[in-house]
Amino acid sequence: MAMARNHSYLINGGSEQAISVFDRGFAYGDGVFRTMQMRSGLPVNWPFHYQKLVADCAAIGIVCPSAELLMSDFQKLFEIDNFADETSYIPEVAKIIITRGEGERGYAPPAVTVPTRVIIKSAMPIYAELNYQQGVQLRVCETRLALQPKLAGIKHLNRLENVLARMEWREDSIFEGLLLDQAGNVIECTMSNVFARFGNRLITPDLSQCGVAGITRQRILGLGKMLGLSVSIESLTLVQLLQADEVIICNSLYGAFQVNSIDNKVWPQQELALKIRNMLADD
Repeated sequence: MAMARNHSYLINGGSEQAISVFDRGFAYGDGVFRTMQMRSGLPVNWPFHYQKLVADCAAIGIVCPSAELLMSDFQKLFEIDNFADETSYIPEVAKIIITRGEGERGYAPPAVTVPTRVIIKSAMPIYAELNYQQGVQLRVCETRLALQPKLAGIKHLNRLENVLARMEWREDSIFEGLLLDQAGNVIECTMSNVFARFGNRLITPDLSQCGVAGITRQRILGLGKMLGLSVSIESLTLVQLLQADEVIICNSLYGAFQVNSIDNKVWPQQELALKIRNMLADD
């Protein structure tokens, strides 16, 4: 397997491969990706991830590699331990990148392409214990998300908006940046989805115009009855979000964190994020 900066990776199943300068993922961001936890060499919540990978590929007209082919790549890159228990495994991270493949210069893709697939192995991020105990601090980003319904919900490779937003702060005390659309509606964070609780209602922003629909967001939407909450997808302004009883952010690596502050708004420590993390772990 190829190595780079404590990461290892496979390109099209091989360790000696390279990305062509004519690859459309490199030239135009013409592709999709997914990031997931690996436990004992196996992808966590793989059915959710693969279903979304297939859907995202289909949305932009790429033939998704088969689940069997990707699992074969995982087996080459990660050491599978069928005997590891929950207390002994060391979590790792896999990132799957699928591009349309190579093409000539110009935006029009070839009639027939062979997708490029990349699997990257890296260490699990270490999150501060205080994030779990007391929640995390957010800031509202100046960068606004553009509306593009055709790409809404897709985890595509065109992530310059997120890059620009993440460049807006360097303080270690700020965990995430909150992203709004051009009309001031809350959409997501730079690497997380958002939920807001109002009494017994749990709302996540509408992503029909922009944003990434993560699988952890999808899973939480299905936990409403177990949480004793009415869960829905609705438009949510920043003013409305700041009036919420509780705000939660989520992704596939850390699960769920309570938001303890957004700029000058502060929330007391509460229990919903912990309940969600426990349910996600048991689901």
